Amino acid sequence: MSLREWPERTRGASAPIQNETTAFMLPTIAGDIYDYPAYYDLVYGSDWWAEFHFLLDCFEKHGQRKIQRVFEPACGTGRLLYRLAKEGYKVSGLDRNPRMVAYCNRRLERHGFPPSCIEGDMSDFRLSRPVDAAFNMINSFRHLATGREAQGHLDCLGQCVSRGGLYVLGLHLTPTTVEPSERESWSARRGHLAVVTDLWVKDRDLHKRQERCGMTYDIYTPTQAFRLEGEVSFRTYTAAQLKRLVAASPAWEIAAVYDFGYDVEAPIEVTPATEDAVFVLRRK
Repeated sequence: MSLREWPERTRGASAPIQNETTAFMLPTIAGDIYDYPAYYDLVYGSDWWAEFHFLLDCFEKHGQRKIQRVFEPACGTGRLLYRLAKEGYKVSGLDRNPRMVAYCNRRLERHGFPPSCIEGDMSDFRLSRPVDAAFNMINSFRHLATGREAQGHLDCLGQCVSRGGLYVLGLHLTPTTVEPSERESWSARRGHLAVVTDLWVKDRDLHKRQERCGMTYDIYTPTQAFRLEGEVSFRTYTAAQLKRLVAASPAWEIAAVYDFGYDVEAPIEVTPATEDAVFVLRRK
């Protein structure tokens, strides 16, 4: 990977990356950030290397069956799927956004693989044949707004993933003994395209378990600069709430938990202060 493609990330109460005066002057388009897969892919796709190799290590270390077929709910642009396909895995994905599905399938076809991403709801779906592992690495699980949807998601995966297989689930937990992060920013560049992303909490209701966030993409090309602006909503999970959710599912057990360092040799103990976590769930 070119160093120019590697994303820069900052996190905390305030994490400005760009010149705020310049950003303020950018023409702004309001809309759904996920309707712009090319910009999304630059920011999130640039960070593929660590996650990709972590998945391979998890398959080898924690799988109790040979991992050959893998599935990604909320697959987005397929930034990891096509690389897993190149590694020899049979891949499939699901996403509710038709633009993401089209982008992912074009990418798979461009690399010589069948267009195996389908449009659907990750809380209520079926696959045509079982898979050996599934993964959801960047918080998309928290878009499921209710406990019923979250449980439905685990139940559907329980029907799709074969016994001894895995579900690798990455998400931000809400810590209860320290202040949670309020802002996170990324920047990435590929060729003449640069994107600066900012995500910040507008409102967090722990009773309703809702977190409403503002999100901007500042886009810079040789001929134009503009801002995409929208909102995203997440369901909140403390460490205890996530553990209870998994425990309530008859299909899954927690095999290990890691942080976003993605080191399979360094599992963590989840505490009330844990915020970044990757749960490796194993199909019973």
